[in-house]
Amino acid sequence: MGDVLGVAVLGAGHMGADHIRRLDRVVSGARVAAVADPDSERAKAAVAGIEGVSVHTESASALDAPGVGAVLIASPGPAHEEALLAAFGRGLPVLCEKPMVPDSAGALRVVEAEARLGRRLAQIGFMRRYDAEYRQLKSLLDSGRLGRPLMLHCVHRNVSSPPGFTSAMLVNSSVSHEIDAARWLLGQELTAVTVLRPRPSGGAPDGLLDPQFVLFETAGGALVDVEVFVNCGFGYQVRCEAVGEAGSARIGEEHSMVVTADGGARADVPQDYLVRFADAYDREVQAWVDATRQGRATGPDAWDGYAASVVAEAGVRALETGTRVSVQMAPRPAPYDR
Repeated sequence: MGDVLGVAVLGAGHMGADHIRRLDRVVSGARVAAVADPDSERAKAAVAGIEGVSVHTESASALDAPGVGAVLIASPGPAHEEALLAAFGRGLPVLCEKPMVPDSAGALRVVEAEARLGRRLAQIGFMRRYDAEYRQLKSLLDSGRLGRPLMLHCVHRNVSSPPGFTSAMLVNSSVSHEIDAARWLLGQELTAVTVLRPRPSGGAPDGLLDPQFVLFETAGGALVDVEVFVNCGFGYQVRCEAVGEAGSARIGEEHSMVVTADGGARADVPQDYLVRFADAYDREVQAWVDATRQGRATGPDAWDGYAASVVAEAGVRALETGTRVSVQMAPRPAPYDR
């Protein structure tokens, strides 16, 4: 399949550092060739012990570094559009963490820029598509054994929200994964969204509307509900139950070790998404590396990234107005007119 793929990683924060570790220690056929982060000390710490890596404070210089044949974008969302367009301009294949671009107008500009190239370069980091349980549920739904899907019931809980997390981010950051998962699992676009707000939890920071209950309608007449609770305090939980005309299936139940002692039983609950979805991230990045080395692009594409941004924007409007908001998407351009 050719030489080892040299990857420039943009962003050396929590997600970027984990991808650097993954590329160096887990994934085959790739190496970290360059890292860019405005905090040079953080970047140096992330690549400590890895030979042959150049460290940069500017993304452009990392993309132009010797040995770079692809780019993994793990910088904050507002920086993604510039980085994607810069990669496209250099003909570099990209794995971009979600959100592809936070605002739908910027996301559409990325879609249109890639369409003008006449070939796919981008894969978007909706890693749940690579999780074993989600893939099993997708296969079951596609088989028709559950009959026509009627509902998806979803749960998305975090231990606590990071500093600066806003009420809108429960929808456009946390629930963006459910947006993509629902579109993928059902094979249907989301057409409308309503957000209900119970009384905020006492564990939520002042002013944060947490939890929220998000209800999506689909083009095929199904309903998708999401309980998003980012300050639950006890663990990281992601669950999904599909209900069809002929049966139901549920994923995301804890399968960790159960310890029975001292008159009780205890099961560990993951505390972080990097723990719960570690295998999914590994499979996602390996699939991207394998496809890139073969001159192909697979997985969620730029249109999927755009769709998630459009639906999330509608969700934020629904949160702010307390009304049902329709999702309005642009026409799907080639090569996304599948």
